[in-house]
Amino acid sequence: MRSFLFFALVALTSLGAGAADEPKPLKLTTTADHAKFKELQKPFASGPEVTQACVVCHTEAAGQIHRTKHWKWEYLNPESKQMLGKKTIVNNFCISIASNYASCTSCHVGYGWKDASFDFKSERNVDCLVCHDTTGNYKKPPGLAGNVVTQDTEFPPGSGKILKAIDLSKIAQKVGKSSRDTCGACHFFGGGGDGVKHGDLDSSMAAPDKALDVHMDASGLDFTCATCHKGSSHDVAGSRYSPTAKDGKVGAHLRGSPDNSANPATCVSCHSQSPHKQDARLNQHATKLACQTCHIPTYARGGVATKMSWDWSTAGQRDEKGQQITRKDAKGRITYESRKGDFVLAENVKPEYMWFNGEVTYTLLSDKVEKSDKPTPINRMGGSATDGKSMIWPMKVFRGKQPYDPDNKTLITPHTAGNDDTGYWKNLDWNKAAPVGMKDSGAAFSGKVDFISTEMSWPITHMVAPKDKALGCTECHARQGRLAGIEGVYLPARDANAWIERGGWALAVLSLLGVMGHGAIRFATRRR
Repeated sequence: MRSFLFFALVALTSLGAGAADEPKPLKLTTTADHAKFKELQKPFASGPEVTQACVVCHTEAAGQIHRTKHWKWEYLNPESKQMLGKKTIVNNFCISIASNYASCTSCHVGYGWKDASFDFKSERNVDCLVCHDTTGNYKKPPGLAGNVVTQDTEFPPGSGKILKAIDLSKIAQKVGKSSRDTCGACHFFGGGGDGVKHGDLDSSMAAPDKALDVHMDASGLDFTCATCHKGSSHDVAGSRYSPTAKDGKVGAHLRGSPDNSANPATCVSCHSQSPHKQDARLNQHATKLACQTCHIPTYARGGVATKMSWDWSTAGQRDEKGQQITRKDAKGRITYESRKGDFVLAENVKPEYMWFNGEVTYTLLSDKVEKSDKPTPINRMGGSATDGKSMIWPMKVFRGKQPYDPDNKTLITPHTAGNDDTGYWKNLDWNKAAPVGMKDSGAAFSGKVDFISTEMSWPITHMVAPKDKALGCTECHARQGRLAGIEGVYLPARDANAWIERGGWALAVLSLLGVMGHGAIRFATRRR
């Protein structure tokens, strides 16, 4: 019977490869009832104790995790040779994990990463439950270095705030496959809050309807994250540092492509490179436009606002009593915090567009930056209309103003989180926060802090709208259309071609006929 099910699954998968219709994902459940395992039928005082029980049976799992980007938070780009990943890069929202590990690593797939001495080779430090919890009760509060609370605990100390304990034994007995909830616990809240970072990933995607995302529609196709971001040996496909911009491997992820460990399923994996039935014109568009360009008309449209900018230069304000302040908009959303500065929030945002070929280079802490009228790009998206490997992609461009060293001309990695006197969120003093963070990063610091405008881009690929909500022709092919600023695009109403709209074509034809002589004009007249 088991063999029959295996071959049936293979057959169904093969039939789906390359199909133009949207595929129905196969729902598979765990094969083992973990509540029956004696190793899990005992109280656990810490997360590592659970992991120690898990690896009794799953002997290879921890070693596999150790080789993944979710564990290392490092990625060596083979093209640019840049060392990237959360462990290394500087961003323009929370800025850096350097000296802020205890807060940031609540989203690490491990326990106890509180400083640079973390043991990346330890099996016990691997967190199995963060991806395999099915109860919804598993929590990793910020500030505890990715550890969990097994006894009611006051945190921060002296605050009067109590973190409630979780029952690790009950959670461990209910493990299963990853889900939108387990992935979303970190990815929906990247950048320090719901929808802050990506704009196309937020808590509304936990159980979206068809209008929000046709693939993840909870009452329809019901894709989970792993439907496209398939895993191999615990390594989950997908990378913001080296994404796939143009893919010709139709059905590759379904047929077991050797690249599956690196790249998630792209649109053409299921829909082919000619996805529009009996519409050659639209299929021609598909050779130059990413599917997302037309099929994600706006992002942040699930009722959760995304941050569009973050200005650290305005942080530090206090009220008349010297206390930190918070301001909110009419919808109750925070638009200012003393410890973070000003935010701009938005919903139903039209993306910005650019040619993109998958190449991304970053401004690293060691790179020199110059203050100017133009923002410093935290990352640069490679691509052009003529390189033969680019497509026009929708992007969220996150703009900010962040600390930098005006003498050394480098970005600054400040110590922000933490309950100590050097943490900016507590003392609002850049002169204390900057040197601590830069020392942890191993970077030189002049002692001066100024602020520089920056921007950072991310391809938009979630929140795919139903096909009847895809962009129409005039959305792009208009003088002020969405692609008006993009070179290499035929836009008959673009400002530069406005003379054509005013009869320029007729004048051009008459001029050409005039060059050919009066006989050609008479011939043209007789033909009419």
